Amino acid sequence: MSSPLGSAFWRLWSSSAASNLADGVNRVALPLLAATLTRDPVAVAGLTALAFLPWLLFALPAGAFVDRTDRKRAMAVANVVRAIALTALAATVLTGTVSLVVLYAVAFAVGVAETVYDSAARAMLPQVVRRDQLDRGNGLLTTAEEASQGFIGAPLGSVLFVLAAAAPLLTTAGGFLLAAVLVVGIAGSHRPARAAGPRTTIRRDVAEGVSWLWRHRFLRGLTLVSASTALTSAMTTGVFVLYALDTLEIGEAGFGLLLTASAAGAVVGGLTAAPLARRIGRTATLVAGCVLAALTLGGMAFTENGVVAGVLFAAGTAGVLFWNVLTMSLRQALIPEALFGRVQGGYRTLVWGGIPLGALAGGLLADATSVPTVFAVSGAVQLVLAGVLWWLLAAHRELVANAFAADEEPAPA
Repeated sequence: MSSPLGSAFWRLWSSSAASNLADGVNRVALPLLAATLTRDPVAVAGLTALAFLPWLLFALPAGAFVDRTDRKRAMAVANVVRAIALTALAATVLTGTVSLVVLYAVAFAVGVAETVYDSAARAMLPQVVRRDQLDRGNGLLTTAEEASQGFIGAPLGSVLFVLAAAAPLLTTAGGFLLAAVLVVGIAGSHRPARAAGPRTTIRRDVAEGVSWLWRHRFLRGLTLVSASTALTSAMTTGVFVLYALDTLEIGEAGFGLLLTASAAGAVVGGLTAAPLARRIGRTATLVAGCVLAALTLGGMAFTENGVVAGVLFAAGTAGVLFWNVLTMSLRQALIPEALFGRVQGGYRTLVWGGIPLGALAGGLLADATSVPTVFAVSGAVQLVLAGVLWWLLAAHRELVANAFAADEEPAPA
């Protein structure tokens, strides 16, 4: 029988659920708002690019920052900043002054705050659960994340948008404020322990984290595969609202339901990733998830039926969640706790930093060909990357198998 995760974990879980509910509403509202301002694929994809550009620019300093401060307070402040930015956007909608420039600016500001929030949240989990509980903790957090975003946030966002364009923005701001209050209620300090010695600069801290990641052969390879996969997947993310509205022709409410179908797959993937890894092995589960995601994404290029697209999207998202849960646990087990924010910052700089490039590439490809073509190309490339992942995991099978066997911090391999 599994040992309890403890009250600190469940408070973190509650805050994460509230924050991700706000994210889910936002995930629908901003693209729909962009689609009311323009139907240009490049301009719509630019919203995704601006939302993720902060990961390319600020993930490293954000990681260094969360290795210097109380992580729960960093999460709270980041959520307050996101609430203020979205309230300001709602004000422009209500006064009729909203524009693509304003929308881009708010998406960028929210993205900057997210680099701090997400870095702190991921670094905090190993502080509240044991190493052998990481898979379970990540599975529960990821399931809450996807359920809040998709099952509640996505349909709520689309319904609120139909009623009034400002309504989902104000709802999102309230959700971020609630999450900030919940995380501050976690007892104790969650500032990481640092080695004794002279004070260091942010620049030196960043260099230490990047150097550690580069010297770890397995995590270096995993980062490169992850970055390539994220860039390729982002090609579809940037034009996804156009896929729903123009290819499937399911309308704004249908767009929200499509994201809800994705959430259903995410919940299944998040809950089954850890048990499946115990049964068939971590390598087999990760590779199977990547193959499933690639095949279903490519398959979406060949249907104009909303129900079929929803089923494919749900299955593919389950595969993505296998990846998200198990690779996050691997990183948390392999990276020293005092370095986690900085190393994770280096990882996210490459992985999420490639998303703006992928989104713009998808917009350009859709403009030159068609939106379904973007899905076909993305699925084909991801299938090749699944083969590269299998080779990487096989080459480091002993490290992967022993990552959770001991409490001491593994050295770079």
